[in-house]
Amino acid sequence: MKTNKNRLATVIIIAILAIFTLPASSQAQQKINGRTELQRHDLSIPNHEMVQIRVDIEKGQSYPQHKHPGEEIIYVLEGVLEYQVEGKQPTTLKAGDVLFIPYGTVHAVKNVGDTKAVELATYIVEKDKPLVTLIK
Repeated sequence: MKTNKNRLATVIIIAILAIFTLPASSQAQQKINGRTELQRHDLSIPNHEMVQIRVDIEKGQSYPQHKHPGEEIIYVLEGVLEYQVEGKQPTTLKAGDVLFIPYGTVHAVKNVGDTKAVELATYIVEKDKPLVTLIK
């Protein structure tokens, strides 16, 4: 009887682990130029979604001027980044710093530190529009 209970407990534990790990591993995680999509969800605001991306920026690397169809909230996890936000003086951020970029504001970022920099970028954006639009 204990053997059957142990087997049943093992099956239940495996099923629970599968429930919690399969959705995460089956989510489309795209890694493009150091950008890894972590999650994407529809919001209660009509035609809007939240997109969260980990951005790895190598030493000396920069992303040119661009904008997004919504707000961007940045949290620096590692390194030192310099942000140039339209209409403002350049801002240097280090691990633990945050930055809010309003809807459609043109901005650029460069790793100005001695090591790779990493940020968590969270976007509240309009659905069905390109997440990033490069400025020529």
